[in-house]
Amino acid sequence: MTPVPRAPRASQRGITLFGLLFWALTIGFTGYVLVRAVPTVNEYLTIKRAIEKVAAGQPATVSDARTAFDRQKEVEYSITSIDSKDLEITKENDKVVIAFAYDKEVPLMGPVYLLIKYEGRAKAP
Repeated sequence: MTPVPRAPRASQRGITLFGLLFWALTIGFTGYVLVRAVPTVNEYLTIKRAIEKVAAGQPATVSDARTAFDRQKEVEYSITSIDSKDLEITKENDKVVIAFAYDKEVPLMGPVYLLIKYEGRAKAP
């Protein structure tokens, strides 16, 4: 009796357990960082909208601009990173220009932080 020839084994394809763990950890950590950082981006966009609204009102003096920002800050409860004293208010071509810059530290775990530097500028239309 002669042995029956067997078909060659097809190579296996797929992901290994270590590959699966690597990608799960990578995606999980990226998601964790995003969950921690998105509120700071939301705050930045809120600050930028408030600054643009103040600049569009064409305040007559620097103190008027700061007061208008304080009023916007009372309405927008999510603004906690800057105050009106942190604004740089100037005039360019008879238009009010309001600029701001601040750093935000996002705690990730233990002594590890993510530092995000935000800055913005609003010019009256």
